[in-house]
Amino acid sequence: MNIELHKISVRELTNGYVDNAENGVKAYGGRLDVRPPYQREFVYKEKQRDAVIDTLTQGFPLNVMYWATRDDGTFEIIDGQQRTISICQYVNGDFAYMFRYFHNLQPDEQERILNYELQVYICSGEESEKLKWFKTINIAGEELTEQELRNAVYAGSWVSDAKRYFSKNGCPAVKIGSDYLTGSAIRQEYLETAISWISDGNIEAHMGNHQHDPNAAALWQFFQSVITWIETTFRPTKERKKIMKGVDWGMLYKKYKDQVFDTQKIDTEVKRLILDDDVTKKTGIYPYILTGKEKYLSIRAFTDAQKLSAYERQLGICPDCGEHFELEQMEADHITPWHAGGKTTAENCQMLCRDCNRHKSGK
Repeated sequence: MNIELHKISVRELTNGYVDNAENGVKAYGGRLDVRPPYQREFVYKEKQRDAVIDTLTQGFPLNVMYWATRDDGTFEIIDGQQRTISICQYVNGDFAYMFRYFHNLQPDEQERILNYELQVYICSGEESEKLKWFKTINIAGEELTEQELRNAVYAGSWVSDAKRYFSKNGCPAVKIGSDYLTGSAIRQEYLETAISWISDGNIEAHMGNHQHDPNAAALWQFFQSVITWIETTFRPTKERKKIMKGVDWGMLYKKYKDQVFDTQKIDTEVKRLILDDDVTKKTGIYPYILTGKEKYLSIRAFTDAQKLSAYERQLGICPDCGEHFELEQMEADHITPWHAGGKTTAENCQMLCRDCNRHKSGK
């Protein structure tokens, strides 16, 4: 890879700046692709953005940026997208710094900013070299998420189209799925979730297999199907949606989408579980209802005092095998199982030896 250091003024950088949303961001007379397919969306917060402008106005050195040349003589940003957009947006009048827009500055103040010289390393080489470099460069204090790195490695038509659905504030996935997903669309967490759902967690394999597909329509259609299934099967209220966020809906959809459920019966069970103090993980209610596995609910554990009381009451004897054990060799168990209505109370606590507890039915 060949690398050369260039000094590029803010005037040159911002010349021809245009943000065409889905069609990308251009600068440097239209010759610089500010947001290549593998780049993240704009994620700088106001404080970070203002720090960039403060550096320029005071004439302090800004961290170097990295561009890569393309075969047609244009450039793409490898590192520096957030700083570049901050500068271009300010000069374009998109936001004010210290209560003053760029057009409110005195001519000499404007010239000082426009004449500021940025340090830019321009590199040329193979695509694999540029992407590897992209993965290892520290992006102005904002660490890349795992999915942002995957987008770089598997850049192509499929990722570009997938980002259209999943990677922007207000994107289609946010509009229909924000009640059920955690994370941020612009940090690629919605896209990551969707791919994980459709691939059973094999995200990189799925992206590698589809990297050069012309579009990501299949992924979007699958995601829509999952959301539609959630809403038609469970008919969630505003309050219920709070415990539905972050559930692995893709896995549940694949396994149970063809079953017919009694919506009223589910509603009654959800109400009961919400009111049950022994259920410490309310977000596990829907997975439990579908799978019957208590692990999703994190049933409240017996306290040390309750365990000791049961141990003393039993004189250290395991009621199943009749053998004597030390306290640390035993485990607490519900006499009447939780799923049969038993509560996590001292009266319903018994101490079993580890072997008996592991083999006890209902576990």
